[in-house]
Amino acid sequence: MLGGVGQPRTLDPAALGDHLDRLFRAAWALCGRREDAEDLVQDTYARVLARPRLLRRDDDLAYLLRVLRNTHVSRIRAAAARPRTAEWAAEHDPPASRSDVTPEGRLEASALFRAISQLPDDFRDALVAIDVAGLSYGEAARALEVPEATITTRLHRARKRVADDLRGADVTPSARVTPVPGGKDGAR
Repeated sequence: MLGGVGQPRTLDPAALGDHLDRLFRAAWALCGRREDAEDLVQDTYARVLARPRLLRRDDDLAYLLRVLRNTHVSRIRAAAARPRTAEWAAEHDPPASRSDVTPEGRLEASALFRAISQLPDDFRDALVAIDVAGLSYGEAARALEVPEATITTRLHRARKRVADDLRGADVTPSARVTPVPGGKDGAR
C-alpha cells in the first residue's frame, strides 16, 4: 500500500542512495547554490543515519524531503546567529564536473535554482516537492502536511513567479530582454 499508513518500519539505510539525485535537486532549489545543496544533503543524511528511524508510511522520499526541509530551516536559523561573510565571486566557480554540461545550461540551471530559492517558503516547498523531487500532488500534500488543493494553488503561484523572474533575467550571454509594449510592470 504505497503512501498508506501501515505497521511502523525502520528506514533502510541501504536504500537511501536511491533518493540522492532527487534530494540533491530539492536541496539546490531550497538553497539556490550547488555547493550549499551538497552540504545540505550531506547534513540530511547525517541526521537520518545518526539513529534508527521509524516510519509509519511507506514513502521514504517524502520522509527524507521533510528531514531535508527541516535541516534547511535549522541551518538558516543557525546562520542567522553567525556573523555575515562575503559571498564567493561567481567567476571563481570551478568548472563543471561533468563534460556534458554546457556553460549556457549551467547558467540557466543556476538562474532557475536561484529563482526557486527566492520564493516564499510555502511556494518553494510545493514547487520543490512536485517539480524538483517529482512527488505526486498527494505525496507532496502528505509530506508538507497540507491539503492537496493547497499544494495545487501554491504550485501554480510558485511556477508563475519563477517564470516571471526568469523572463526578466538575462540567463545566457546572448539573451536580450526587451520590454513588451503594454505588458505588466513585473509587480507581483
